[in-house]
Amino acid sequence: MKYRLASLVFLGWMFVLLATPLLATPVPADDATADTTAGTENTESSSEIQAGPRALSKAFRVAARRATPSVVTVFAYGQNVEAAEEETDTERPGPTPPQKESVNGDAIPLTGLGSGVILSETGLIITNNHVITGARKVVVQLADETEIEAVEVHGDPDSDVAIVRIEREEPFDVATLGDSDLMDIGDWVLAIGSPFRLEATVSAGIISAKNRTLKRIRRGRLLQTDAAINPGNSGGPLIDLDGKMIAISTAIATRNGGYQGIGFAIPINQAKWIADELAAHGHVRRAALGIQLAELNPKVAKKVNLPVGLGVLVYQVISGSAGEHAGLKPLDVILEFAGERVDKPSSLQEVIERKPIGSMQEVKIYRAGKEMTLQVELASVEDPTLQKSEDKKNEDDKDQEAENEEAE
Repeated sequence: MKYRLASLVFLGWMFVLLATPLLATPVPADDATADTTAGTENTESSSEIQAGPRALSKAFRVAARRATPSVVTVFAYGQNVEAAEEETDTERPGPTPPQKESVNGDAIPLTGLGSGVILSETGLIITNNHVITGARKVVVQLADETEIEAVEVHGDPDSDVAIVRIEREEPFDVATLGDSDLMDIGDWVLAIGSPFRLEATVSAGIISAKNRTLKRIRRGRLLQTDAAINPGNSGGPLIDLDGKMIAISTAIATRNGGYQGIGFAIPINQAKWIADELAAHGHVRRAALGIQLAELNPKVAKKVNLPVGLGVLVYQVISGSAGEHAGLKPLDVILEFAGERVDKPSSLQEVIERKPIGSMQEVKIYRAGKEMTLQVELASVEDPTLQKSEDKKNEDDKDQEAENEEAE
């Protein structure tokens, strides 16, 4: 009896052990349910993959749509004969405007083409100086292909910024301005303009570098971009993904005259100030100190026994200049000007020239191991003492070029 009871218990335990895996095994879904689940997962994965590119594409589309109505094409007539001969090339793409326009009974050729941006409802347009310089007549073509002759044209060769004014009864579409100081390397931008006479062309790229300089643009620092810029883009806007203008296309680095991946644009914070000066006075009034500056790079810093990048070194003060009246001396290091920290001559020059002429400004300097503050009354850049300084600088540049040529 005992053995029979033990056998029954043993068999009961064996049944439980064998049945447990079967009971624990999940019931498989049917084929249709399995396919639906897999399909959903694949769809979600595809949507996630496409979300980034599609969002960027939409951002490009919206930004271009916002900015394009304020972009214009600028035609310049009568600048020089050689340019006129180049414009007669019938193989060029895009619409071709009349080759000759009548001015006071004289037929003059089309000699320049570029882009521009409307800044005010009353018809103030910003463009490049090299687009309109020397023109006997300037005609602006709006986004709707309406053509209006300019009633006022002013340019600034030093910055390559110009303004053109047109008039009509109804207000013009106006660009929205951004803050170029907030742009950084890697930020997406769009270039809009009329390359090769193809109006409202949009190209995309990024900010490749900042604070670039070009020999022909004596004043100001530029943004570098890989957005395609070609002949005809000059004066057109570089916009951010909100459709706000953050710069004006001005030049390209090229070996064949076309796009090769490097373009330059004038930051709008700099260009707008120049445009306002041109609109108000017909020329740019720049303030100055009458001093010669040097960057405290490793070579210069070692020579004068000062820390690298401490500030901007004063190496010459022109006699009778605003700088001398303020008490500046050679080997002073300017740390701040009007409350702004400066470490390069270009940044100091930019801060100074935008301040009102005749205004008193605070200058923090480093001299003989101590910091001190001076007060300076800014002079005009046309000051005779400053012209001597500029002539001296040009002579030094020529001497340096001659030395370089001899070294080669």
